[in-house]
Amino acid sequence: MNNNIKTPKKLIEVALPLDAINVAAAREKSIRHGHPSTLHLWWARRPLAAARAVIFAQMVNDPGYQQGGGFRYGVNKEKAQAERERLFKIIEDLVQWENTNNEEVLERARAEIRRSWREVCELNKGHPQAAELFNPDKLPAFHDPFAGGGALPLEAQRLGLESYASDLNPVAVTINKAMIEIPPRFAGRAPVGPRVPDDKQGKLTEDWSGPKGLAEDVRRYGAWMRTEAEKRIGHLYPQVEITAEIVKERPDLKPLLGEKLTVIAWLWARTVKSPNPAFSHVDVPLASTFILSSKAGKESYVQPVVEGGKYRFTVKVGEPPEEAKEGTKAAGRGANFRCVLSDTPIGGDYIKAEGQAGRMGERLMAIAAEGARGRIYLAPTQEHEDAALQAQPSWKPSGDVPARLTGGTCVPYGLSEWGDLFTPRQLVALTTFSDLVGETISKVKADALAAGMADDGRSLDEGGSGATAYAQAIGVYVAFAISRTADRGSTICSWDSSPKMEALRNTFGRQAIPMTWDFAEGNPFSESSGNWMFNIEWGVKAVQLFPARAGGSVVQQDAQTQTTSKNKLVSTDPPYYDNIGYADLSDFFYVWLRRSLKPIYPSLFATLAVPKAEELVAASYRHGSKEQAESFFLDGMTEALHNLARQAHPAFPVTIYYAFKQSETKDLAGTSSTGWETFLEAVLKAGFALTGTWPMRTELGNRMIGSGTNALASSIILVCRQRPTDAPTVSRREFIRELNATLPEALDEMTRGGVNSPVAPVDLSQAIIGPGMAIFSQYATVLEADGTPMNVRTALQLINRFLAEDDFDHDTQFCLHWFEQQGWATGKYGDADVLARAKGTSVGGLQASGVVDSSKGELRLLKWAEMPRDWQPEKDVRLPVWEALHQLIRALNQDGEFGAGALLARMPARAEPIRALAYRLYTLCERKGWAEEARAYNELVTAWSAIEQAAGEAGVLGSQAQLDI
Repeated sequence: MNNNIKTPKKLIEVALPLDAINVAAAREKSIRHGHPSTLHLWWARRPLAAARAVIFAQMVNDPGYQQGGGFRYGVNKEKAQAERERLFKIIEDLVQWENTNNEEVLERARAEIRRSWREVCELNKGHPQAAELFNPDKLPAFHDPFAGGGALPLEAQRLGLESYASDLNPVAVTINKAMIEIPPRFAGRAPVGPRVPDDKQGKLTEDWSGPKGLAEDVRRYGAWMRTEAEKRIGHLYPQVEITAEIVKERPDLKPLLGEKLTVIAWLWARTVKSPNPAFSHVDVPLASTFILSSKAGKESYVQPVVEGGKYRFTVKVGEPPEEAKEGTKAAGRGANFRCVLSDTPIGGDYIKAEGQAGRMGERLMAIAAEGARGRIYLAPTQEHEDAALQAQPSWKPSGDVPARLTGGTCVPYGLSEWGDLFTPRQLVALTTFSDLVGETISKVKADALAAGMADDGRSLDEGGSGATAYAQAIGVYVAFAISRTADRGSTICSWDSSPKMEALRNTFGRQAIPMTWDFAEGNPFSESSGNWMFNIEWGVKAVQLFPARAGGSVVQQDAQTQTTSKNKLVSTDPPYYDNIGYADLSDFFYVWLRRSLKPIYPSLFATLAVPKAEELVAASYRHGSKEQAESFFLDGMTEALHNLARQAHPAFPVTIYYAFKQSETKDLAGTSSTGWETFLEAVLKAGFALTGTWPMRTELGNRMIGSGTNALASSIILVCRQRPTDAPTVSRREFIRELNATLPEALDEMTRGGVNSPVAPVDLSQAIIGPGMAIFSQYATVLEADGTPMNVRTALQLINRFLAEDDFDHDTQFCLHWFEQQGWATGKYGDADVLARAKGTSVGGLQASGVVDSSKGELRLLKWAEMPRDWQPEKDVRLPVWEALHQLIRALNQDGEFGAGALLARMPARAEPIRALAYRLYTLCERKGWAEEARAYNELVTAWSAIEQAAGEAGVLGSQAQLDI
């Protein structure tokens, strides 16, 4: 039906200013004020910069495919490239955080989108579906069927498109409603709430354009909620008075004698009964550290004081002793502690048993208070312990904490229900604010009516735009502040003693709910981290920057069956295989949002927990085995993508963010495959043809290093078009001939411009896959010489061979190109991850090969001197030429020509590839001026005849009877 539609290539199918996009996307991770991520936490949210750039380039025609109304360059390549550079400049301006709401920049982008759309409509004005598909006066709408954190629908709306979002997860749906559905409905309205006394922020502006009035009311009613909550539960959060008794032990506090300080946080250690029979009646602390502040010159730490069969905590200032850093933690990993009274070991199994039996408690270690010049740390007092014990929650959330999470879970230690993650005082605070949401909605409605706002009687869920719906909208945003309060107000929150922080860590420092032994309980009425008004203000600043233009609609739908994508532009960021259990994690927020928002969205919050059975995540514990989980994911994802291929607007490609962390698996035949290849197979099986693959850096390097793991650092943007149902079949020879005819021109476009080329060298191997796979995927099948269908892995190998101009194995191709970019220096894991995918391997596979070292977000090639001396090539099941070469160099340096010859004799089939690689590397080092690196390869090449002779003397070189490794 759509085969006769004329679809000019889009910019994203030809070229992108990747460097500019990557720099902006990485920088955005360090920006918080006004960023949508501060409205409500969501895992693995895509950067706005990348989303904006991708959607723009997805809609704008590439200049090279407009000459003379055709789809080729014509004769004027220079003009086409000049036009492309102009579009690049728009993207470079568009991705800057400072231009997020710069109307001049945004309007330039919107104008280009409209111009391209009119060109497409003109080309298709005679199409039988022109009235339905090609209205030049109305841009197609946008849809993201895996909307998640909402970055893509938000940026589509910012670019002037009517934006639709859907997700199975009700938390994600609510976040998207707050971002793209609610703000346009109430844009341009003045706030109705009474101005906050002494509110400096409110006096700065009377500009209520866009969502600014809505944001201001969130601030005003958030302040009212704080006042009301403090009236009700403020007594549970007493100030701490600096008494003469305190000064006697802490002379440094004498200037503060008599003052009452606001507490920022109470610092607790979990406790269990001592396993030592002599002290089995005593609850002893499980503290991972006693350090409170590590700021130079202002160090503070907790010191336990043992008095007979008892102990107490005091706080010391000054350089802490070494043992303070480990608290009561014993040597080794895991939950291993020691009894503070007897030094008896406390093992993990004992702690788990105590926790599961409900015998784990907590003991106040220290108090962190607000001082005029920074934090002041004080020893615990009876008054403050008693205040915490007064709290008697009337409600707590039920439901199971997920027992299996990739990053760890606290369930084995007895924290098995959501309510177990909070102290009684935290529960009282959260339920108090939650109860106030309903009261706030009633107050907002009354104030709105008094201010003259009309009321259509319809709720927010029914599409209302009057006083009733407006009041509920404010309720949504203040409920989000409760989510932020829960994230900073659980017993999973620890105290960050680093010099720049000295603050609460939030619950979700990573995508897990790990056990914490010493935790920090914040004060919602303080002026420091995690307090209620901070949580309100974070949301206010985000709402202020929402575009609040065009239309926005959000629904809860399964991507496999949704029909929202029909004739819409689609860009989406699907789930990441088994990396993140969104449904499991989001229950943490769902239980609190449901309590506040079920009256507003009754169907969205109808279930007791987030739906999980249909979630497209490969969770083996749900599906019985890893194999069944993988099958569930791939079948479901293929169906979801097939659903997109059927429905998406035929004039545009679909863009899909691929962000799975690489791993390798083996099938029953022992063939190795990466997740990247598997996902590509699913995309092709769904009926898509690929027309582009672009690597985008989406994480800061310091996040990977700080987490101590090789965290995912890049997304690959897959650009896809629906493959015609009557696509032909071709032979391997025809496929290679077409690669040879097409890739040189594509490579020229990607590298045009010298050092300022749009595609950096580190990204070229991945980017060139786009035009290569465009050829492969346009056919129903590419047949091998024996008549069997060519698989994706082979196609990638042929594409890479064109770029690499060699026939080396995948691991060696990676090493060769990494060495060309990095030498022996350490590089970023994210860059290695991108290159490994492009070369048909993975970082895990490279580590298994013994050619790289990778940890803490970094990777480097192993030098020959680091290769193991006891290496046995005939037993090495994964032997890249790179490893064989450097082992041979090691043998030459350590054992001379005879030793190198003896080693070569054990891998005769590797002789010629080793020599070819040595020449290749010597030439490379010479070209780059790496004299020291060149020397090793030169020595091997120079000694090659002697090494071969020594191998021959061993009597095996060239023998056909030897194992071809």
